[in-house]
Amino acid sequence: MNQELVKILREISVLLEIKGVEFKPQAYEKVAHSIEMLEEDVKEIYKKGGIEALEKISGVGRGIAEKIEEYIKEHRIKDYLSLKKELPVDIDGLSVVEGVGPKMILKLYEELKIKTRDQLEKAARAGKLKSIEGFGQKTEENILRSIDFLKKEHGRFILGFVMPEVRAIVEKIKKVDGVEKAEFAGSIRRMQETVGDLDILVISKKPSAVMDFFVSMSEVEAVYAKGDTKSSIRLKLGMDADLRVLPPESFGAALQYFTGDKYHNIELRQIAIKQGYKLNEYGLYKDKKIMAGQTEEEIYQKLGFAWMPPELRANRGELEAARENKLPKLIEYSDLVGDLQVQTDWTDGDNSIKEMAEAAQKIGLKYICITDHTKTLAMTGGSDEKKLLRQMAAIDEVNREFQGPGFKVLKGAEVNIMKDGTLDIDDETLAKLDVAGVSVHSNFNMSEKDMTARIIRAMENPNVDILFHPTGRVIKRREAYKVDMDELLKTAKRTKTVMEIDAFPDRLDLKDEYIRKAVETGVKLAIDSDAHSASHFQYLEYGIAQARRGWAEKKDIINTKDLEDMLKLLK
Repeated sequence: MNQELVKILREISVLLEIKGVEFKPQAYEKVAHSIEMLEEDVKEIYKKGGIEALEKISGVGRGIAEKIEEYIKEHRIKDYLSLKKELPVDIDGLSVVEGVGPKMILKLYEELKIKTRDQLEKAARAGKLKSIEGFGQKTEENILRSIDFLKKEHGRFILGFVMPEVRAIVEKIKKVDGVEKAEFAGSIRRMQETVGDLDILVISKKPSAVMDFFVSMSEVEAVYAKGDTKSSIRLKLGMDADLRVLPPESFGAALQYFTGDKYHNIELRQIAIKQGYKLNEYGLYKDKKIMAGQTEEEIYQKLGFAWMPPELRANRGELEAARENKLPKLIEYSDLVGDLQVQTDWTDGDNSIKEMAEAAQKIGLKYICITDHTKTLAMTGGSDEKKLLRQMAAIDEVNREFQGPGFKVLKGAEVNIMKDGTLDIDDETLAKLDVAGVSVHSNFNMSEKDMTARIIRAMENPNVDILFHPTGRVIKRREAYKVDMDELLKTAKRTKTVMEIDAFPDRLDLKDEYIRKAVETGVKLAIDSDAHSASHFQYLEYGIAQARRGWAEKKDIINTKDLEDMLKLLK
């Protein structure tokens, strides 16, 4: 139910913004974000504690709690239906097109009666958008480029946004009578940044009970097939899911087979054939005799390999490394002790400095760096030099409250890189920060040469410590800007600039292939949550997964180190 509610609340937010309502759009967006982060189904929260329990969700006041209650009870929200009647457009489909915001959606509807992304594409291809005041050929080109990009991304889901529901489903299945083991496989187990569908593998003495439960879960939208040992469904969040019940002797073989990826599996099967075996989802066979299958480890071992973490299985040299016992000792999910990109309510975050510090301490971090936006990102209320100095004093105050060596809040900023590579905060102020991060937030369509030169100029500033989300992509929404990554990595090495792995699920920037290049080049990395809310620290897991897929070890990541050692690695 969470994902359905998130979609509706986001649409209400946009519809209210279109109507020019103040404050409420931000409130609905904030609640949508909070619900997206919940690990428990909203319905279960309501069952346990009623409307009061809903009000404990971050950002939920009585009014929105009543609307959530209405949805739980009646599967509709009257105010939402009224808003949709006034403006019958596909908000979700249109607003993911880059550059299409609430005001543009209204203009498109009023001028050309455009309701859907298909209609927008047809109008743009026919050159009709130019007839709208304020729209030009550039607008049409940008819209069409974004739509083409979205078509490529169709059918994929952002890992961090679906993982809470995936885990909740698997946990439910584990509790079904007779289930001895249940695991997810596929691209989700490989922790890929986007995933296609969900494969669940189960050992159970009562397969029919598992199948009955699986097809009747509250998360199910449609049942494609129900069998004795395999069933297929469509989840309400839009993802297809398969469940297979396996005998214990084949579970490891199935887990290996369905974890993939395709190219890793093809290579492994060919190696098995060369050694006189046959490998499939049921086991490793010599003639008709099963030689291994109960665990993944025994299959890999029989074929002469060390077991390798699922994140590495992409046929990018991991099999050779596993044969020679040269696999990297990957960073572990528990290795981070700090977070160096955290936003607060001083700009576009939801929580205060103290609330963010308390949330970080709760999950075991030893330090965070406050990196609110700077002045040229006006829509966030970005800080100028005076505001930054005031915030530094506020951080000192929070640190006094924490008292003792256990936890520290660092002073930082996410400084805007201007078109010419200069920064929007002066050097004198930057020098007073513990950590200065820089990033690109505008002029994304520059040539590769100019964008590379722009970023290099910023990295050469002696006060700049970290390049945040280095390629600017937003998964399923915006392509990375054109940049020469080899040149950036050379510059990072030369200038001692740290490259960030932004863990926010729709960024995951750097990509795994660039992380591996950074590791090979000897460039240091930082894994940051880019948290805009106290609930976002959980995203660090996805940044760690990204680092693991890029073959990164603990020593490559600066915020695996205690505070003093980490600070020594900065400029």
